[in-house]
Amino acid sequence: SSVRSGEMAKSAQLIDNEVFRAYATYAAIVLLKMMLMSLVTAYFRITRKAFANPEDTASFGKGDSAKKFLRTDADVERIRRAHLNDLENIVPFFGIGLLYALCGPDLSTALLHFRIFAGARILHTFAYLIPLPQPSRGLSWAVGYAVTISMAYKVLSKALYL
Repeated sequence: SSVRSGEMAKSAQLIDNEVFRAYATYAAIVLLKMMLMSLVTAYFRITRKAFANPEDTASFGKGDSAKKFLRTDADVERIRRAHLNDLENIVPFFGIGLLYALCGPDLSTALLHFRIFAGARILHTFAYLIPLPQPSRGLSWAVGYAVTISMAYKVLSKALYL
């Protein structure tokens, strides 16, 4: 039991680590933003009456009258692509950012990484959904991607066991 309580104390001390708290803050922000994209997709599916599954069209009629709602819509597909891009970028940030936070970077450097990534992902979403002219979407993607690569480099250079 005493070993167990010691392990719990170490875990509890992690929340006292300022870099970890910064990571937790910005990870939560970008994960919530990514979750919001599901709601935006659902909103556009309902308002555009464009569904992917037959059972989703049931409230709009039966048989052939409901089949016309089983279709793709350009706006829905655009939001889905933005959401997919979040999955492709926020999930790696979540894992690499955690490893990075545990490698003991300076708080100011860590905050810079986390804030730039979160800002880039939020800008990417606006650039995708408004849409803003290129290269705004491409640049915002590249900035977020570069931040994740930078953190991965720090992790590998700090804890290299290759």
